[in-house]
This record gives sequence, structure tokens and C-alpha cells, in this order.
Amino acid sequence: MKTRLIFTFFFSVWITLSFAQDNKKAEKAKWKYEPNFMIGFDALNTGVSFFSDRKLYQGFVSSRIKGNTHGIIEAGFEKNIYQKNGYDAKVNGPFVKLGAFYMLAEDAENEFNGFYAGGKLAGSFYNQEYMSVPVRGFGGSNSSVSFPSSSQSSYWIEGTIGGRVQLFESNFYIDINLQPKYLIYTTKQEDIQPMIVPGFGRSSSKFNMGFAWNIAYKF
Repeated sequence: MKTRLIFTFFFSVWITLSFAQDNKKAEKAKWKYEPNFMIGFDALNTGVSFFSDRKLYQGFVSSRIKGNTHGIIEAGFEKNIYQKNGYDAKVNGPFVKLGAFYMLAEDAENEFNGFYAGGKLAGSFYNQEYMSVPVRGFGGSNSSVSFPSSSQSSYWIEGTIGGRVQLFESNFYIDINLQPKYLIYTTKQEDIQPMIVPGFGRSSSKFNMGFAWNIAYKF
């Protein structure tokens, strides 16, 4: 009887210690965020801004959250004009995008090198002014009206498909991506669809495509 009790006691202690060790291993295996940041700016559109009516300046901050998943915040400012089909309009204002992407294929030696895809929610809060809006008058005659500057806002979703590669052995990267966009909602002045939305582009259609060629630095 004593032998059985002693055996039961040691068996219970062994089971308890085993569970404690398993719990410790599980706690160690739990996800823990390790701070890492990559900051970049769109060199291509900034360069083109010096030679066109569209002044677009944008950049991003991204961070690997867990595994192959990265979070990203983009922000920028755009100033542009629209002169077509009797319209003469100008806009300017900031925009911001928030989302995430997943590394579909990565370098075995550098997890930040590779190809990725993801999505973002975006919004722009801007000023627009119509110097000329075409209006059809009596007898089919054409005329135009103007509207003062007003504050507007627009919201869209966009995908991101791209890749990034490290420059030699430095902390600098080249990041190139395409951004298919779909306009969800926009405010209107005098019920007129905005001609241009900063960060989205020309909005005569709900669909648009963006492109960015970034130079980034990893901290």
C-alpha cells in the first residue's frame, strides 16, 4: 500500500512538472513583436513633378508584424489641375493610406527581399476650385460657370502588388509597386463629380491605377 502511494505521489509530481515545462515552452512560442521599420519615399513621382502639372509627393512606413505579414502606412500631398472637355479645375490636399501586405516569395537570406501583395484603405481631404464647368443653355448653346474653392473628401480601396530588393549590403532598398484603385465614396460640390482626387488620380472613372518607385531605408 505504501509503495503504491509513493508511486502515485512521484507520478503526480512528474505529470505536474511536465505540464509546467510545456506551458513554459508554449509561452516562449507565443508571438512577440520585435520593433522593425522601413521608411521610404516615392522618387519617381517626385521627379516627374518637376516637369508636369501634377505635383505628387508621397512616402510610407512599414513594419513586419508577424511572419510574412507587414503593416504599412502611406501619406502624401498632391496638387494638380484638370483642363479637358470644357472643365478647368484645380485641387490640392493631403491623403493617407492604411493597410497590410504579405510576402509571397522572399529571399532565404533576407526576409525583406521578395515579392508581395496586399491591400489598403485610403482617404483624401482636399480643396478644389472650378474655374470653368460646361453648361448647356437655351437652343443648345454652350456656356460655363465657375464655383469657389471648397473643402471635399474622398475614400477608396486599393490593392498593392510589388517587390523590393536590397541595394548591395546597405540598409537601402528599392521598392516598386502597382496600385489598382476603386473609389468608394466622394463628396461633391454642386453635385459635380470631382475631376481629380489627390492620391487617387483622375476620378472620371471609379477605377484607377497608381505606380510607385520608392527608395527605402530599413532601421
